[in-house]
Amino acid sequence: MGFQTVRETNLGVVLRTVRELAPCSRAEVASATGLNKTTVSSLVTDLMSRGLVRETGRNSRQRVGRPGVLLALDDSSIAAVGLEVNVDYLSVVAVDLLQRELINRHVPFDARSAGAEESVRRIAHTLGTTLTDPALGGRTPVGVSVAVPALIDSPSGTVTHAPNLGWRNLPLRARLLELLREEGIEGVPVRVDNDANLGAVAEYRVGSFAGTADLAYLTGEVGIGAGLLTGGEPLRGAGGFAGEVGHLPLLPDGPECACGGRGCLEALAGIDAILREAVPDRVPDRPLSGGDIAALVEVAVERAGEGDATTVDALERAGGWLGRGLAVLINITNPGLVVLGGYFVPLGPWLLPPCRREAVATAFAPQAGGCRIELSSLGLSAAARGGATAMIHSLDAGLLPLPEPRVPTAPA
Repeated sequence: MGFQTVRETNLGVVLRTVRELAPCSRAEVASATGLNKTTVSSLVTDLMSRGLVRETGRNSRQRVGRPGVLLALDDSSIAAVGLEVNVDYLSVVAVDLLQRELINRHVPFDARSAGAEESVRRIAHTLGTTLTDPALGGRTPVGVSVAVPALIDSPSGTVTHAPNLGWRNLPLRARLLELLREEGIEGVPVRVDNDANLGAVAEYRVGSFAGTADLAYLTGEVGIGAGLLTGGEPLRGAGGFAGEVGHLPLLPDGPECACGGRGCLEALAGIDAILREAVPDRVPDRPLSGGDIAALVEVAVERAGEGDATTVDALERAGGWLGRGLAVLINITNPGLVVLGGYFVPLGPWLLPPCRREAVATAFAPQAGGCRIELSSLGLSAAARGGATAMIHSLDAGLLPLPEPRVPTAPA
């Protein structure tokens, strides 16, 4: 490990420590990290020059000697962006260094009908306008994360298979970098990940049950994926394809699934399947487009609230299938929490009770191993929010380039 790598690692260590302890003094950072005071002072000066740490006053708690200057994260200098593309929308979230939202936008977009190339161009344009948006106030973008309901080859950022979008072997990251360069945006790291994985990250970091280290997040979309965390870290599997619970075969000779199988959880309790059963008179005889799903969910919620028997029965059946699928997940991974996201949230009052009952009845461990099943508070922005916060975490961990210093700093 070279000197520069050691220094960059130590910058990340100090940045994480200030995040955890702020407001804190340089002496407290040195004590917490084990680094000597001279090194910490140099590293803090470096981080301040990069707009990541600021001085915030003097330590009134200090009783001996001259009060030390306190440090905090500088929340005015950088931004991280997450974008989710799904069958019927784009969702964009930008956050600051404290993971507070700067931008949260939801745009209807029929990605399935648009096709891969037009969708990539729309994603690149949306990212470009977001990175240059006045709402970011000239902040330095430290990274962009794109969430897709798909199997992803994470190192290359290639979408290997997205059945509900109709994409195969799409070099998404490479194309986005190319298109962003055409818009004059270069040097911003771009990552591509599965939407459920990033939804799980968002729940762990900023959701209503933040800090739950062993959890699963289920996307409530046309597709059903699960993002799995064990000990706070994503469970990806050997090829990065873990969590495809939507394609658990639950009903032999059941309805056909987009994957080509039959009786998959997704074909029984994905939002497309739910709507076709819950509001059959309102669903067109074609694949649902970007403008259909949100409107039909509203109709289903309205009818269920009025006690419509067809709608309520359909939602309760879907909730039961969800519970059976979750029982398999609980048997294998034993999460402490399962969070239902996306369109499952507005339908939750009717889905959740049968889902919980079936999970408890079907799982091997008594009371489903103590697993709670709850609704997300992050709505349709969970995956985008997870992508943005994941980039901030990577910055803290030294896995992203730090912003360039605004003024030269002396090496430690």
